Amino acid sequence: MRRKVYTKDQILKAAYEVVENEGFSGFTARNIAKKMGISTQPIYLEFKNMQDLKNTLLDEICNHLYYDIFPAKRTGDTIIDLGLNYVYFAKERSNLYNALYVQEYGGGKKMHDFSYKYFHELIKKHPKYKNLGDEQINALHVGTWITVTGIATLMSSGIIEPTEDDIVHLINRSIDHILGTDDIAVLDKL
Repeated sequence: MRRKVYTKDQILKAAYEVVENEGFSGFTARNIAKKMGISTQPIYLEFKNMQDLKNTLLDEICNHLYYDIFPAKRTGDTIIDLGLNYVYFAKERSNLYNALYVQEYGGGKKMHDFSYKYFHELIKKHPKYKNLGDEQINALHVGTWITVTGIATLMSSGIIEPTEDDIVHLINRSIDHILGTDDIAVLDKL
């Protein structure tokens, strides 16, 4: 009898579905195998351990965010567009958003590092922001991250329903305040 071979991509797809439905609290070899209707053995044949699978999955998700979700143009302002895309991702994919950015065992530092790197790349390309120093870029990242994460989390849980204009206004106020005051030193410490 011939044995069925399970590919890395099939395992990643099942792992993604588990995380999207149950968060990282349900991210176990047993749950992923159950989703696929298999034993856990094929998972450990393709991945060294569950951390390797989690890192690979997070890399795949980051690539999806990088190429498909975050670059959507909405207003022409890099920071505002990124903020809106982040907020809409949180609203439309609230379970995945919570798993990646909110839950204790989610993406954590990896998602923060990805977001910072992405933010930094965008800032350096945009004419309005390209001459900012690292201290200002760091402050903008932290300040806008706090603003959009607050909006995203409240929207994804159904607590608030701001319009796009409201969101743009809040992000703009955050940007203007950070670039126009001494808050940079405070935000740099966060």
